[in-house]
Amino acid sequence: MRKLIIAAAATFADKTAEVQADALEEQAAAAPTEAAETALNAEADRIEQQAGNADGGMTTENTPNTSPSATPANPNN
Repeated sequence: MRKLIIAAAATFADKTAEVQADALEEQAAAAPTEAAETALNAEADRIEQQAGNADGGMTTENTPNTSPSATPANPNN
């Protein structure tokens, strides 16, 4: 029973971190400068790493780079 409670709490914490990181990534996509975008994405990655739920890709590391100042385009996509 104790392990189940701990697992449930960890799942909730992971979900909370994911929601926070997703919100930061949305802000980064709308950031007015490249520096602001980079800082917001870094913070989102930090939150995910700290929570132990880096999602392996559906965040800043593999999303298409839509920044108009970025050259070349992200070759991973």
